[in-house]
Amino acid sequence: MHVHEVIAALETIAPPELAEAWDNVGLLIGDKTAEVAKLALCIDLTGPVLEEILRKKVEMVMAYHPVIFKTVSRVTAVDTPVVYSAAKNNLAVYSMHTALDAAQGGTNDVLAGVIGLIDPQPLQATACEGRCKVVVFVPAEALSAVAEAAFSSGAGEIGNYDDCSFFAHGIGTYRPTNGASPTLGTVGEHEAVEEIRLEMIAPESRVKAIRSAIGDAHPYEEPAIDVYPLEKATSKCGLGRIGRLKRAVSAKTLVDRVKQASGCSKVQVAWASGSRGPSEKVSIAACCAGSCGSLAGSVPAGGATFYVTGEMRHHDALALAAEGVTCVCIGHSNSERMALRQLAGRLKKMLPGLSVIQSRRDVDPFRIV
Repeated sequence: MHVHEVIAALETIAPPELAEAWDNVGLLIGDKTAEVAKLALCIDLTGPVLEEILRKKVEMVMAYHPVIFKTVSRVTAVDTPVVYSAAKNNLAVYSMHTALDAAQGGTNDVLAGVIGLIDPQPLQATACEGRCKVVVFVPAEALSAVAEAAFSSGAGEIGNYDDCSFFAHGIGTYRPTNGASPTLGTVGEHEAVEEIRLEMIAPESRVKAIRSAIGDAHPYEEPAIDVYPLEKATSKCGLGRIGRLKRAVSAKTLVDRVKQASGCSKVQVAWASGSRGPSEKVSIAACCAGSCGSLAGSVPAGGATFYVTGEMRHHDALALAAEGVTCVCIGHSNSERMALRQLAGRLKKMLPGLSVIQSRRDVDPFRIV
């Protein structure tokens, strides 16, 4: 497997165009044509994490936070030791950062799932990539191979589901002309063949790759592949999430859920002013991984009375508490790291030949003692 194949899977999960304009996502170090057998996931590519990754003979790492963020004027063992060492050891480094935050099934949806939100919506929606329906007609015996080729190239993902398709039986007719090399039939004679119509949803950016994959897997010399642009639905991509709980629970219950999922024994809590504190019932809650003070105003505006994030400014917490919102800060990277396990699972399904591991030395730098 090559680095560019891993990148294609990562960008199917989190299209780079979803990233914030100020961000630096994509392949930051390495060669797209290099071979890769093992991928490591981490939030921060620190010195200890790099040592672990190299010891485990990893060729590529998805470091959620960009290891190169601001302009770098020199790459040396003194000025940029991690970047220098990664490049020296031929390690490919890719960052997803805010693209994964905004994507469906990404960082914020994982955090929303921890809280227990039902049908969560973005606090700040961004325009999702357009989608298409890809239709191909294929003989029954080749259905599995063609479908798998399309799925592996990014087709068939709908929300938190993958390998989604629809098929129906029918009859295909054609007549091979001079110069044709038909899989079935004879030049100059009409043919009627039982075929299956296979339909899949796909992001616009992956259509070219999907058509190519279908063509390679299809037994026909000239397979019929149709692409229909779909009307854009209301975007569920964007920063943060807000939604209702299945049933109202106490604020303490939600705090306990977050602590258990994140592995944090202690968290920072600013109880809502005028509330009953831990016993206050919550029916609408919000979350935003990392640091999302700029979205604070959207929380009470959406009716939420509970907000989980990584970190926030003192005055933002005061303002939200005054508006009746309990704020919980669990540490910047602690709020993001929970998404790595789900990401690893998705990648293993998309790229079964790739070994995917999560760094054990990647931890939040802060401890509450």
